[in-house]
Amino acid sequence: MTASNTGSSRSQSGPNQRVVIVSGVSGSGKSTAIKALEDSGYFCIDNLPIPLLPKVLELSANSPVQDFAFVVDTRELQFLADADEVISKLRAEGVNLIIAFFDADDDTLIRRYSETRRPHPMSAGGTVRDGISRERELLNTLRHHADRVIETSGHTPHTLKAFVKQEFAQNKESTLQITVLSFGYKHGLPLECDLVFDVRFLPNPYFVEGLREKNGLNPDVRDYVLGQNETGEFIQIFRAVADFMLPHYVREQKSYLTIGIGCTGGHHRSVAVSESLGVRLRGRAVDSQAWKVEVRHRDIEK
Repeated sequence: MTASNTGSSRSQSGPNQRVVIVSGVSGSGKSTAIKALEDSGYFCIDNLPIPLLPKVLELSANSPVQDFAFVVDTRELQFLADADEVISKLRAEGVNLIIAFFDADDDTLIRRYSETRRPHPMSAGGTVRDGISRERELLNTLRHHADRVIETSGHTPHTLKAFVKQEFAQNKESTLQITVLSFGYKHGLPLECDLVFDVRFLPNPYFVEGLREKNGLNPDVRDYVLGQNETGEFIQIFRAVADFMLPHYVREQKSYLTIGIGCTGGHHRSVAVSESLGVRLRGRAVDSQAWKVEVRHRDIEK
């Protein structure tokens, strides 16, 4: 089976229909994601050979089903070579295709496999780490095409399910969805970030008596961080950068943008600054399309 029989009958599909391909490494949370999409109203098919995807969509052209989600991963190893051609053709035909690639750091994946006591499907008698490395190589094409790389190392199944529901809820408005994500550099860079700003240059509330045990959501910490002259200057610079860059992202049809704001531990400065930037970004619009803004704090509880 090859990808050459994709056809061009997708013109009958509705303009608001969305197709999500869920891919990623084993143990990264794909099963949780597909369940969350099913709960959100998507028609879901797990383990679909990617050359069959155009045919499924063709058959659904006159169906009342609006949104589809498919899991495509290394279980259909013999068909992965067709991924590039199939995806390119579907996008050329105007299919509203979103590829979400789920990933986690190696140590997290190894721990998850240790907890479930399952063998890694790509280990072939070697170690779990060997299997992870081989699987990443096999999935390079899908990761290259991904609209979203969702890093799940800091998620529990519960928080990941809630995150997926929020990100892919059936909101039909065409809008740039912006996530402002605070994090701590000592816990590692978030892989999902498109832009990263380092606010470790700001005075640190950690060294101020009475503020160490609080976080950036606390009014005392917030007022301390936002009251610094450097913070005010940074926010002005950020607004200028956002005013320049974000409209261009919209015009290039980028649907999702994650902006990382990092400090040392992810408790104080990055949290307060992220909340402030979120307020300033909400309600903005380009070409009459509003920006949807979410603020998340990855490391606030660590």
